Amino acid sequence: MKYKVAMLPGDGIGKDVMEAAQIVLNAIELDAEYIYGDVGWEFWKKEGNPLPDRTIELLKETDCCLFGAITSKPKKEAQEELPAYLKGKVEYFSPIVKLRQLFDLYANVRPCKAYKGNPLNYRDDIDIVIFRENTQGLYAGVEFYPLPDEVRKALQIHPNMKKFSDVPSDEIAVSLRIFTRNGCHRIVKKAFEYAKEYGRKSVTVVEKPNVIRETSGMMIEEARKIAKSYPNIEYGEANIDAMAMWLIKNPQNYDVLVTSNMFGDIISDLSAQLVGGLGFACSGNIGEKYAVFEPTHGSAPKYAGKYVVNPTAMILSVKMMLDWLGEKKLAEKLESGIARTIEEGKVKTYDMGGNSSTLEMAEEFIKNMD
Repeated sequence: MKYKVAMLPGDGIGKDVMEAAQIVLNAIELDAEYIYGDVGWEFWKKEGNPLPDRTIELLKETDCCLFGAITSKPKKEAQEELPAYLKGKVEYFSPIVKLRQLFDLYANVRPCKAYKGNPLNYRDDIDIVIFRENTQGLYAGVEFYPLPDEVRKALQIHPNMKKFSDVPSDEIAVSLRIFTRNGCHRIVKKAFEYAKEYGRKSVTVVEKPNVIRETSGMMIEEARKIAKSYPNIEYGEANIDAMAMWLIKNPQNYDVLVTSNMFGDIISDLSAQLVGGLGFACSGNIGEKYAVFEPTHGSAPKYAGKYVVNPTAMILSVKMMLDWLGEKKLAEKLESGIARTIEEGKVKTYDMGGNSSTLEMAEEFIKNMD
C-alpha cells in the first residue's frame, strides 16, 4: 500500500463517524492500509492511560492519523472512574493534546466554509481558515496548584505579584501562557504559505498585545516581519475581543486568521457555528512530518451507537487528510460530493432538519462525487 493510516475512533460517536469515514475511504479507493488503535475513556478506566504506549508506537509506524472523538472529564471526576488499584496513582490528560505535544503538531488548521444550501449557515459567503498555534500558550500544560514556594519566590520579582502576597499558597493557582519566538514564527509562516498556495487574499493576526504585551506582542512582532515577504497578501491585526464581534458582524470580510492556542480554540468554534456548527467543523493537527485529522465535536455519549449524528466534520477531515497526502484530485472529488449533497438537501441528519442516519449521509456523499 502507498500509505499507512492510523484510525483512532475513540469514544461515543467517534466510533460512529469513524465508520462513516471508512465507508467513504473504501469508496474512493485510496491506496492505503488502515490500522486501528486504542484511545479514550475506556482505556483510562481499564489502564489509567487514555493514550496507551502501544498506540503511540502504532502512530510512529504510519503516515498520518484519523481521530474520532474522546470523552474528557475534570480531574476529580476522572479519578472516580478508576479502579481502586489505580486511584491516586495516575492523572488524566487529554490524549489529543498529548499527541500534539509528542509529534510537535504545531499547526491546528480549522477551515470554516459555508456550503450552499446548508440551512444552518449564518451567511452563505463565509470561507475562513483559522491557524491556531497548537503546542504552546495556555495549553503548554505548565500549571501549579498549590503554588510551590520556589515558584512563588520566583514570581515575586514581578511587581504585580504584590497584590497576591497575602493569598495562601493553597488558595492560588497559576497557569503559564508560554510563547517562544520560533513557535510564533512558524505558525504565522504556515498561515502565509497556505494563503499563497491557495490564492487567499489576506492574513489577519488575532491577539491582545495592548494587554498581554509580552506574549501577544511577540506574536505580532514576528508576524510583521513575515508579512513583508508576502507583499501580494494583505496583512491585518485584530484584538481577540474585537474579532469575536466582527466575526458576527461581517465574517465574509475575513480569509485566513492566525492566533495562539486558547484564542484559536475560541474563535474556531465561533467560526464553526457560523457555517453550521460542530457537525461541520473539521480540523488538522499538522507538523513537519506527521498529522492528525479530526472532527472537533465531542464524544456525545447520549448519541453513541445510534448513528444519528452528522458525519460531515469527519468526512471533511478526511478531505483535509487527502490534501495533506498530496491526493488533491481525490480531495476535490470528495468535497464535490459533500457540497452537492448539502445543496440538494435530500439527505440530512437531524441537526439540519432531516432524519437521515450518519451512514446514509456518508453513502450520499459517495453517490454525489464527480
